Amino acid sequence: MKQLLQSYRSGEIWLAEVPVPSVQAHGVVVRTAASIISSGTERMITELARRSLLGKAVSRPDLVRQVIRRVRVEGLGQTLAKVFAKLNTPIPLGYSCSGVVTEVGSAVRTLSVGDRVACAGTGYATHAELNYVPANLCVRLPPKVSFAEGAFAGVGAVAVNALRLAEVEFGERVAVIGLGLIGLLTGQLLKAAGCGVLGCDIDPRRCRMARELGFDRVACGTEIHTASVTYTGGQGLDAVIVTAASQSAEPLVWAGEICRLRGRVVVVGLVQMHVPRDIYYSRELDLRVSRSYGPGRYDPEYEEKGRDYPYGYVRWTEQRNMAAFVEAVRRGQVEPLKLAGRRLAIDEAPEAYRLLFGPAGEGQTPITVVIEYLGVET
Repeated sequence: MKQLLQSYRSGEIWLAEVPVPSVQAHGVVVRTAASIISSGTERMITELARRSLLGKAVSRPDLVRQVIRRVRVEGLGQTLAKVFAKLNTPIPLGYSCSGVVTEVGSAVRTLSVGDRVACAGTGYATHAELNYVPANLCVRLPPKVSFAEGAFAGVGAVAVNALRLAEVEFGERVAVIGLGLIGLLTGQLLKAAGCGVLGCDIDPRRCRMARELGFDRVACGTEIHTASVTYTGGQGLDAVIVTAASQSAEPLVWAGEICRLRGRVVVVGLVQMHVPRDIYYSRELDLRVSRSYGPGRYDPEYEEKGRDYPYGYVRWTEQRNMAAFVEAVRRGQVEPLKLAGRRLAIDEAPEAYRLLFGPAGEGQTPITVVIEYLGVET
């Protein structure tokens, strides 16, 4: 089967022929119909892979510390061998897709062969013709939701979890800083929840798209300070959700400056976490960092072994967040395909990455690209 891979050493992306995945007890094999390239998360992975060894070390000091600890325990030679083996192992790209279940694991009771599903998970919901996906990372698609729309469920769950952490209430005014794929989905979900939305980005094209999607106010760059004053009558936003990716802490500073007293700031995007204490202290702000799709993320018992959390104690797991997003799409409250600048076949997938992550061409870089696969009606 075909799968999109990337060299972690050089950053090269190519379409490879790889073995078909086998089904495991707690998951299903899915024939992929559509997958999406996230312009935020996947850009981060791709750009890191393209950097030199020194560049990788500077960008990921946490990994450098892991290597140093391993050298102390295992010795330099053995550690270097493991590091270079990791660099030489191709990594599968993608984490949000949809398709049809073709095989079901022996311990799975919630899915059947032939089910239309949306899938999430790095290393699972990849850009491949077939994927093995744990059952807790799959949700059924209703008939009215297309595969192309369903492919956004993994990314959409990230936006849904941001709303949960922000604890938004009907009628509140919320700012979204960073209008990439997740930011634009977040704004649509906030509107569906009855909130007023102020969007902000430094890219005028993304600001225009936010206006087209129905954001109440949109500000470009530092205009957000004036916009927040006029929008809230000087009171400040009830909550600010930061979905920007930045090598500086500026989005975090802006968030604190425009938030009302005792408001909430939720960080979703990859930004420097140098919190300006004076701003956050004087306003007594509540700062929260979102962990991807929601409860269950990074818990192997939940994700890999299918052990769900009790509904009465953990209402919104990552799977239930995915299902909530799919339901919003079914109702027409969120229109993810408006964000898909291009739809390409799997054979053209490497070109999709060049479109998204290559040199920007007069503001024509799409927000996201939907990859479609032969053999499944999308």
